[in-house]
Amino acid sequence: MIAEDSTLFREGLASLLADAGHEIVARVPDATTLMDAVRNHHPDLAIVDVRMPPDHTDDGARAAMDLRTTYPRLGILLLSQHIETTHSVHLVSTGAFGYLLKDRVLDLDDFLDALQRIASGGSALDPEVVTRLISMNSAQEPMHTLTSRERDVLSLMAQGHTNAGIARRLFLSQRTVETHIASLLAKLGIEPATHGHRRVLTVLAFLNAQT
Repeated sequence: MIAEDSTLFREGLASLLADAGHEIVARVPDATTLMDAVRNHHPDLAIVDVRMPPDHTDDGARAAMDLRTTYPRLGILLLSQHIETTHSVHLVSTGAFGYLLKDRVLDLDDFLDALQRIASGGSALDPEVVTRLISMNSAQEPMHTLTSRERDVLSLMAQGHTNAGIARRLFLSQRTVETHIASLLAKLGIEPATHGHRRVLTVLAFLNAQT
């Protein structure tokens, strides 16, 4: 389902997703009807604009928090032109969550891949969102002990990429990426997890604990 107050954006997104084979069970223009629509239609994934009626502030993000409490397995993707960290830090640590900036959603295949990861319980975060989350903690121990390359790897981990995906994006071997991950997890005092999205959530839970 899609919750977005811009009719043009909402209908355009619905058309793209329908063409890709997804069923759109509801389209709503505000946070109030969002809650009713989820209760009535039980979607696998809710795409929610952060700023929409009735207050045009962080109504979507607050509604996402309520949805997470009531429907802990619901996939939630926040879409916005702005970065809101008050609620998103907590939501990231719960899994089945994504946060993408509207003007950076340019590649349809990447966008559809992100939706799939979220619906499957994983994460999909815009690089700018990850940068903001990490920078909130960068002056604290032990975050500032990470090397520049380890920060790059951490950022891509938080976006939901696998070791192989990180290796491709940084032009490194997968073994080198594994070495960087082992090092940064050791510095952060985090036990390595075997499943990709749990590893991401572990790292972001650490960031959440430092705020």
